[in-house]
Amino acid sequence: MKVFMIGEAANHKDKLGAFLTTPCEIIPLPREAAHSPDFDSAIAADDVVVSLRFSRNDGSVPDFRLLHVPGAGLDGIDMASLPSGASLCNVFEHEIPIAEFVMAAMLNWEIRPDALRGSFATDTWSDVYRARVPHGEIHGLTLGLIGFGRIGRTIARRAAAFGMRILAVDQFAADSDGLAEAILPPDRLPEMLAQSDFVVIACPLTDETRGLIGAPELAAMKPTGVLINVSRAPIADEEALYDALQSRTIGGAVLDVWYGYPAGADDRVAPARFRFEDLPNAVCTPHSSAWTTRLPERRYAFIARNIDRLTAGEPLLNLVRAPAPAVLPARQNTSFP
Repeated sequence: MKVFMIGEAANHKDKLGAFLTTPCEIIPLPREAAHSPDFDSAIAADDVVVSLRFSRNDGSVPDFRLLHVPGAGLDGIDMASLPSGASLCNVFEHEIPIAEFVMAAMLNWEIRPDALRGSFATDTWSDVYRARVPHGEIHGLTLGLIGFGRIGRTIARRAAAFGMRILAVDQFAADSDGLAEAILPPDRLPEMLAQSDFVVIACPLTDETRGLIGAPELAAMKPTGVLINVSRAPIADEEALYDALQSRTIGGAVLDVWYGYPAGADDRVAPARFRFEDLPNAVCTPHSSAWTTRLPERRYAFIARNIDRLTAGEPLLNLVRAPAPAVLPARQNTSFP
């Protein structure tokens, strides 16, 4: 069996190999292999593909046994391009660093440690001390979570420890486990937005959530409210968000996810149609909220376990799509009158 690791996943070839107990050949492929059939001839029916993205536009589909996404999001996978006999799995492990990023973003927004540090100097110490400006605190503020799954709940646990009030909007979550004051249905999103000091987008990108945060929703937020997006950029309408920040309809935004990403090794694409980074009330980071030194080890240990389970015929973990049942040939009637 071969394991083909495409694009960024190929950078973790050695990590996967260290955790695997199944003998197999690990083959790195360039980013283009996620969309181009040029490399498909090497992939066989018993093989595994590890990639954040996969699609085929020409109708040719390589046959393989498992596509393992080394992340949680599936919006980069074209389901119609997968061979019918392939399983599809994803992996989480990112909820811890994302929750820490969100907490840091809220604390930084209220405390402004960089400004405090910049104001300090020996020569002006006496005047700075006498004129120091009070900063904020997150204790007692309301955190609104759009999505109350694995990421939302992990954020909620940490926010609760800081004394924040927590509201959530989720179509499917029914039990807050005491983490949220209320879980509201999607049609009550404006109610949650109006009460929240910070709003965190933590839901997946689907047809229903694309453009979920548009001009009306941004207008429903507090004028001091801060939107934090650590999920997928298109959940917030790009132009409406830029206009709301520029006009100060909302207090600000922390944006870690973007509208444009490079598909190839030499691509040069803009992250958005508007220069959010030029706005003084926008904090822009390069999709790094989960990108810690310890995340890949956890993720590729999980993927290795699933490949071992696949080889052993055991049920796969985080199975998103099972292979279609094999179609047996019609039984011929061999009886004679």
